[in-house]
Amino acid sequence: MVGRSTYFVLHNVLHRAGSALPGKLATKLDPDVMSQLAQDYDVILVTGTNGKTLTTALTARVLSEKYETVITNPSGSNMMQGITGTMLTARIPKNSHQRPLALLEVDEANVEAVAKQLKPIAFVLTNIFRDQLDRYGEIYTTYEKILKGIRLFPEATLIINADSPIFMRGNLPNPKVYYGFNHEPAQGDMHAPHNTDGILSPSDNSVLHYHFITYGNQGDYFSVTDEFKRPQLTYAVTKLNKLTPTFSNFDIDGQTLQIEIGGLYNIYNALAAYAVGRFMGVTVDQIRHAFESNAQVFGRQEAVQVGDKDVTIVLIKNPVGANQVIDMMKTDEQPFSLLALLNANYADGIDTSWIWDTDFESLHDSQLQAVATGGERYKDLYVRLKMAGYPDQAVYPDLKKIVSAIEAMPTKHVYIAATYTAMLQLRSQLQEAGFIKATGMEA
Repeated sequence: MVGRSTYFVLHNVLHRAGSALPGKLATKLDPDVMSQLAQDYDVILVTGTNGKTLTTALTARVLSEKYETVITNPSGSNMMQGITGTMLTARIPKNSHQRPLALLEVDEANVEAVAKQLKPIAFVLTNIFRDQLDRYGEIYTTYEKILKGIRLFPEATLIINADSPIFMRGNLPNPKVYYGFNHEPAQGDMHAPHNTDGILSPSDNSVLHYHFITYGNQGDYFSVTDEFKRPQLTYAVTKLNKLTPTFSNFDIDGQTLQIEIGGLYNIYNALAAYAVGRFMGVTVDQIRHAFESNAQVFGRQEAVQVGDKDVTIVLIKNPVGANQVIDMMKTDEQPFSLLALLNANYADGIDTSWIWDTDFESLHDSQLQAVATGGERYKDLYVRLKMAGYPDQAVYPDLKKIVSAIEAMPTKHVYIAATYTAMLQLRSQLQEAGFIKATGMEA
């Protein structure tokens, strides 16, 4: 098959993974190639605006505690070509006594096309925030793209972040598993901040109230105009024990768990992985063991040693996600520096207006000591951070100077917050300088 041959050349001759190119060639020759490949698997699709890659990675670890074969797309190559490449290059052990699983991250706009061919047994819905308006449109348009795929399979189970009210729209007949936060008592009456998207009631489009808000539009919501409220949760975070930049300790339904990555938003990703694991029969102890793995996820709080600098790479791409990264940085008790990198290519979203809805000002309440900016749109980011109260910025429009930029920072710990293609360019430079190993995911 052309796809497998292309993968062999890229992987074994050129030493690149080529997750998308084999799929591109295969789909050009046979647009329905995945339908044949999927017959050997039970398929679970993960989609949403933020957290898909980490949710998929954590879930793959969880499912691997029980299942012999779990194929996935760890690099985040989540459109049709990349997913086809993943399916083409997968190998099923000959003596396996279990039906293998395909756990696949899927771009929101590709859910319908991918689902049509793979016929999933479940969809995992993480969240929907304003993101890449040039590609997806506003959030209800994004959700409708996802619904078109789900509606093809009314028998598939939906594993839903119930704290996101937009997922309560659509009157879907599918069996449902709900996950969310119950770490605070269901009392109080508050509104989301005035510029928050996705806070309208599905029943009558009135503005929802909240007993508590975790972040963005997520929390324990209810309507004051009718009986609509957040559904009862199947699995819930019941306690937040300790949050740091390098780990998060929390309880799910009274069971204490820990992941080796910081940020409240990543607890949602872990909770989604927990919910999928329990749905697929993985025990709590097995999930705990899976979470204890300290394997890093491509570009997601990836730790790199650059000389005497401890560097943490974080992905930013929209205001809600960037604000959560900022909140994670604010839990750091040690002095740190920030290098922010902004590109505006197709994979990033060409609209950079989201940086003005990101709360860079709140970094004044942190241990931040120095700020630098870079990337193809460094001028936009420079102005935004200057307006946020950081006028003294070094600038690095040429990411080939990234190692020098890191070394010039005054603190031992450096956060690099980068959009997707800037993160790829960054990793390429760090790889060329010998600070990270090639993973093959850069293809």
